[in-house]
Amino acid sequence: MSADDQKRISGEAAAELVEAGMVVGLGTGSTAAWFVKALAARKLDIRGVPTSEATANLARELGIPLAALDDVKSIDLTVDGADEVGPGLSLIKGGGAALLREKLVWEASKRCVVIADAAKKVDHLGKFPLPIEVVRFGHVHTGHRLADIAAEFELLPPRLRMADRGIVVTDGGNVIYDLPSGVIAEPAALAAALKTVTGVVDHGLFLDLADEALLGTDQGVVKLVP
Repeated sequence: MSADDQKRISGEAAAELVEAGMVVGLGTGSTAAWFVKALAARKLDIRGVPTSEATANLARELGIPLAALDDVKSIDLTVDGADEVGPGLSLIKGGGAALLREKLVWEASKRCVVIADAAKKVDHLGKFPLPIEVVRFGHVHTGHRLADIAAEFELLPPRLRMADRGIVVTDGGNVIYDLPSGVIAEPAALAAALKTVTGVVDHGLFLDLADEALLGTDQGVVKLVP
């Protein structure tokens, strides 16, 4: 089974968790897109809270009614992908540059389910570079301070994320620095240290937020809990 097929079956399994009347957080990325498509096919009476403009556009195309985060009291269920799924359902997210909006939606949710293909499950977080969302003003200086923190944790300096069009800018108007690490030995300590830097909006370490994971594998969908 291809990685895309594994993403598809995990997204379809997550769509079955949604019930009529729910407010549903709609994640961002290729795996979350499969969930959004499967959810739309069920034609339930729900409202979706998108985590990015790309997801909002997809949901509108598929006819899913949307609500802004500030227009709902809470979110019943959020389903989203991840770049890595580590021990205890610790996650790295942000490969799609939507980590801030994703985390805001996750933290407003009663239940969070992460969906992924089998390759995303890892023994240690860190092989995927850790995204850090940074205010654009003075971001070069912020990057220097992030490099100091990286050195404290014996990690390589972060790199400003670029694309063919230039600097990658998030939906919130911020930039992304990616921290290559290999292995993050102390995720909680690193998360806390990054938040002390003025100019850092948030980071892609999602710790103690996922309630379960649905992994697509060649043998079907496997459920993991913390």
